[in-house]
Parts: sequence; structure tokens; C-alpha cells
Amino acid sequence: KIQPAQTGLFDHFWTGVNTLWAKKDLGLWSIAKGEYEEGEDPFQAALREFYEETGHRPPGPFLPLTGRRQPSGKLIDVWATESECDPFSMVSNTFRMEWPKGSGRFQEFPEVDRAEWFDISEAAHRLLPGQRGFLDELYKNLRENDFKSWATLLTR
Repeated sequence: KIQPAQTGLFDHFWTGVNTLWAKKDLGLWSIAKGEYEEGEDPFQAALREFYEETGHRPPGPFLPLTGRRQPSGKLIDVWATESECDPFSMVSNTFRMEWPKGSGRFQEFPEVDRAEWFDISEAAHRLLPGQRGFLDELYKNLRENDFKSWATLLTR
């Protein structure tokens, strides 16, 4: 089965797991991403998904990163940008699911429930292993362009 393509965006701002994972942390954070429809522009889908998951619209400019296939088989295209965002102002869209499973009760949960700034080494520990290549590529690009400091805003 061909896995759907996904697209993502980060501005030193990352999204992660929802409240169901509240007691787990390392290696579970993720780039804001989502599937895009056939014919939809991947970059526009990344902007839309980022806004839906964070409530933030970074102005750009945007740096395209190399698409990477994830352990799930999904291919993710990602762009990076730099902007300022207050982690306490993050607003996420929600999803509906049966909880507890098998109970017949449905509840709404935010896709992301927390935002926080981390330096690059801490971000590497928190990010999903399959997405760390994006962080490595961005870090290499920043070093080559003589950026001295850098922080990553992660959300969970």
C-alpha cells in the first residue's frame, strides 16, 4: 500500500503528541504536519497545517528541506522559517475519538497541548527519530551560514 504524502513546516517551532501521551516526552515530539489532498500545493498545505496545529502564521522566508520517508512509509516534505512565537499563545485544532476505547463515549482532544523553547541538542532528544534528519539538515545549513545561536520551540 502506498502511504499518503505529508507536508510539514517549522520555524524553530515543533508540534508533538496530544494529551493522551502526557506522561511520555523524549522522542515523541513532531513537526507540525498533515496529509494533503491530490492537487493541493504541498507548501500551502504545510502553512495550513502549521496554523491549524499552532494558531501561528509565520511570515517567512521559508527554507525547503529534503523530503524524508518516515518509518511508517510516509514521505514528509518540510520547510523551515524563523519567526517569534509565544509558546503560551499556541492554539491547536482538535480531533474527536472514543475515549476510553470501547466506552462508547466520544471526546475532543487537541492535536497538540504544549509549546516550549529548547536548544538544538534538547530538541534532538525530544523529536521523533524519523524526523531528526530535518533538524540535522537545518542545523548544518545554519552553521554554514554562520548563525551563532538557535533555539527550537517544541509543542506536545
